[in-house]
Amino acid sequence: MKRWRMQVLYSGRVQGVGFRYQTKRQATGFELSGTVRNLLDGRVELIAEGERSELEEFRKAIRECGLGPMIRNEDVTWAEATGGFRGFEIVR
Repeated sequence: MKRWRMQVLYSGRVQGVGFRYQTKRQATGFELSGTVRNLLDGRVELIAEGERSELEEFRKAIRECGLGPMIRNEDVTWAEATGGFRGFEIVR
């Protein structure tokens, strides 16, 4: 199966509320790798690689784990996977 790279820029009330921790926690249930980090402009950036259907389900799980009401916007970009990640980590 082809592997994809999904970048999601989340805006809303996404910093200081455990967003990165919950995202990492959700990632454990999926076969993917990547990172999540806070940006200086108040957004959170998620980069994950895996099969497209798995990535879509991961994105849905993030919204459904209680973070959905905090998200005002999700800006999603798709590209081919680069294979540059091992596991899923919070980046500071």
